[in-house]
Amino acid sequence: MNSEWTWCYEGYDPREEGRREALCTVGNGYLATRGAAPESTADGTHYPGTYAAGVYNRLRSEVGGTAVENESLVNLPNWLPVTFRVDGGPWFDVDAVRLLEYRQWLDLRRAVLTRRFRYRDGAGRTTAVTQRRFVDMRFAHACALEVAITPEDWSGRLEVRSALDGRVANTLVERYRDLPGDHLRTLDARALGEDSCLLEARTNQSGIRVAMAARATLWRGDRGCDAELSPVGDDSWTGHDAAVDVAAGETTTLEKIVTVFTGRDRAVSEPAEEAARWLPRMGRFGELLADHALAWSQLWERFGVEIEGAPDELRMIRLHVLHLLQTLSPNTVDLDAGVPARGLHGEAYRGHVLWDELIVFPVLNLRLPSLTRALLRYRQRRLPEARQAAREAGLAGAMYPWQSGSDGREETQWLHLNPLSGHWRPDPTWRQRHVGIAVAYNVWQYYQVTGDREFLAHHGTRMLVEIARFWASLTSYDPRRGRYAIRGVVGPDEFHTGYPGAEEDGIDNNAYTNVMAVWVLLRAVDALFLIPDRTRRELTADLGLEPGELTRWNEIGEGMFVPFHDGVISQFEGYEDLQELDWEGYRRRYGDIQRLDRILEAEGDSVNRYKASKQADVLMLFYLLSADELGPLLGRLGYGLDGDAIPRNIAYYLARTSHGSTLSAVVHAWVLARAHRERAMEFFCRALRSDVTDIQGGTTPEGIHLAAMAGSVDLLQRCFSGLETREGRLELNPYWPEELGTLTLSITYREHPLRLHICGHCVQVVAGAGMHRSIEVACRDETAELRPGATVCFPL
Repeated sequence: MNSEWTWCYEGYDPREEGRREALCTVGNGYLATRGAAPESTADGTHYPGTYAAGVYNRLRSEVGGTAVENESLVNLPNWLPVTFRVDGGPWFDVDAVRLLEYRQWLDLRRAVLTRRFRYRDGAGRTTAVTQRRFVDMRFAHACALEVAITPEDWSGRLEVRSALDGRVANTLVERYRDLPGDHLRTLDARALGEDSCLLEARTNQSGIRVAMAARATLWRGDRGCDAELSPVGDDSWTGHDAAVDVAAGETTTLEKIVTVFTGRDRAVSEPAEEAARWLPRMGRFGELLADHALAWSQLWERFGVEIEGAPDELRMIRLHVLHLLQTLSPNTVDLDAGVPARGLHGEAYRGHVLWDELIVFPVLNLRLPSLTRALLRYRQRRLPEARQAAREAGLAGAMYPWQSGSDGREETQWLHLNPLSGHWRPDPTWRQRHVGIAVAYNVWQYYQVTGDREFLAHHGTRMLVEIARFWASLTSYDPRRGRYAIRGVVGPDEFHTGYPGAEEDGIDNNAYTNVMAVWVLLRAVDALFLIPDRTRRELTADLGLEPGELTRWNEIGEGMFVPFHDGVISQFEGYEDLQELDWEGYRRRYGDIQRLDRILEAEGDSVNRYKASKQADVLMLFYLLSADELGPLLGRLGYGLDGDAIPRNIAYYLARTSHGSTLSAVVHAWVLARAHRERAMEFFCRALRSDVTDIQGGTTPEGIHLAAMAGSVDLLQRCFSGLETREGRLELNPYWPEELGTLTLSITYREHPLRLHICGHCVQVVAGAGMHRSIEVACRDETAELRPGATVCFPL
């Protein structure tokens, strides 16, 4: 069962259900449903959550006398409920029977979850059950569940219940449970026919209607059962009971087909009407499955990955690609949705959009660039809100929020619970202004891969200019140094939110922020001179962009301060004055010290006193920029980057990082790949296993870590392969680990479908047939022209 295309769990362990539910989620980029048992409810062991992209709701409450407001991705009505009973006995409950066999597996090729078990009940009857489910990738509004029940040694009356349940709330994340979580009000719950029902609800603040219609039919093979049907439910749930006589060895199968629509959908009249209209148009389970499987086969052609000789790593990579595509797919293109940090798999971060797209987009750019473009439009549509946020802060340009939801306002919680101490503390992570750098970087990288000048002209340049304006206005001149400074921010590290004694005021001159702010200023100018003259004139007039602004950008771009100490780039000004942490002592005392900030706060101390990072900060510069880019950028500022500078910085900060974020493994694997391949492989394997082993000790059940999953794929496609897209050509500089065998990747570059084969001794690039212009491909010191249908090979 553990093939390279199957993710399998043997046996039933209630303690593992949360992690399994997250990792066995099925989705299609429009909505996703956790892999919870269909007979289960949210009871502390199981959590049958369903989430639709962009469906948020805002609730207010009070914490410690402080009014707080939180917007959350809403747990929608539960479409899964199916259970059964024999001869009027108790309804089936997996936690109340004797299991003889139990296995569940996720078909990675087709995104189908199967659960198979045998059990013996209190009356000594043995029953076999097989369940399959999927969320349709072809028709985004359809879900399907099949339950096959076989009595092995008994005959009698089988009663099956199928329902739609509106009695749901957002209660998955334990530390949020003291805050309100009731987001839905049921509007309608009723039968549509003798085998169909409808449930409609509305979010209680955002007013988004959500409707589901379900059809449940019983079958024996291709023949429908003559079952006794009766409606069940009340004003918050609805369904049907179907009773039928069964004999030993005879399989009875329930097929449940569900349609889902929301008030955010395009080309619909009204969600309940659409759900009811589309339900009778849906075929049987097998028909829908065939179309769904075809859609997935086409996606795997674009996202195909092969690693010869590393089956375990390959299976995890495919699991990661699957969950990426279940969160973001062609079905997402027409939605106004961003990249939720924890996928559509749970409620951590309340479903918010952070900076994770910085790690996610490189995988999409080279395979489904139209999806990247659509997700960038999520940011572009919220540009007015970002501009307003900057104005309210007394700044110019666009200030994007650290956490974003429905409308682009700042959604970062103002108070954060430390579960170790039980204290609610102010959360100053909203000072992570570098999220705007991520937006700008993503715009530029999308253009580099696609050459999409239409997007750059009509959307991208406006975003780049407004983000550049923000950084220019946040920058101040320091006459003492004769340089420019950026004060009061929080860097990617996240631990250091201020200086000792001023814990929430931010830090000054974070090196990553300062250097990348200069990068943004330079790219904004580049973009202005890449777009057509007429468009540039119209844009500068519309934005009121004056020549003096560009002059100041250039001055900042030559005079930004970057702190250094002891031969390394300082994470921020004053970093060298902090205390060294007793790392070994804390490891002996606590074992897991990933969240040092919580440990120290519980001790009455503060991580702000120490040279200790949660994740890569300075090293993010080496992740985003090659040495060929970073060296000249620092040189422009009057700083040098000698040959040993990068490994020296890596060693210094690696020794002072707790890896409290799953992104840390991705970035450290990347920066170590050139000089320390064994350590790079350690971090690559850590990234692969971040969710599979729940490396953070309880966070995966709350939702997968989408960027870590995408980042592990990107380590293969860009880091170990040395793939870059710069100045209109594809560059390869492989440092491929020989222990992984041969890597084969499918990518798309400038509309050319390409197949890359990389091993320890050569690189082969195969172009698909077509009428495209030839492209330039370089590998180390060699350059070749690649025409459609041709192949180039570079010896290593």
